[in-house]
Amino acid sequence: MATRRRPVPVILAVDDCRSSLNALAHRLGHLGHLVVLSDRGAEALDLIAARGFDLVLLDTRLPDMSGMEVLGEIRGSRHTADLPVIMLADGEDGSGTAALAAGADDYCVKPFDFEIIFARVERTLARAARLEELKRSNLALDARIAARAIELGEVRGELAATRADRSRLAASIQALHVQIGQSQAA
Repeated sequence: MATRRRPVPVILAVDDCRSSLNALAHRLGHLGHLVVLSDRGAEALDLIAARGFDLVLLDTRLPDMSGMEVLGEIRGSRHTADLPVIMLADGEDGSGTAALAAGADDYCVKPFDFEIIFARVERTLARAARLEELKRSNLALDARIAARAIELGEVRGELAATRADRSRLAASIQALHVQIGQSQAA
């Protein structure tokens, strides 16, 4: 399911800490992003399934399921496999490295520097836009290849018919030569 980039990027922020969520929403809103907030993993998955997001900011620790489980669900669905996800990880527990290994696009260590998270959000959104453009180009190329394959099949059919007509014509000419030769001999 290809999603088109919206003029205003829509970000889903998932964190069990309401103050972190509110701070992210406030600051990202000032940068021109629309931020949807969730404090539970299951709710985040429901939101992702219900509407398209351009990016997910996902805490590794959530009350109902781990952020890694949510990431696994996102990557496990063909509809959301390419959805950009930046994990919000505790620095000392190695969860950032584990998140990258599990398919996160990036991670920020908590407590995070908002300038760094903004830069990572912008970079990840830009990369996602390039990926979407590449997908659209590939689909257009696939369509052109399919059209050319159909044309090639039609030309091959016409060529086979022309060769068959040529063989019949050559056989008719040969038969006429035989008849002419027999008429002249008689």
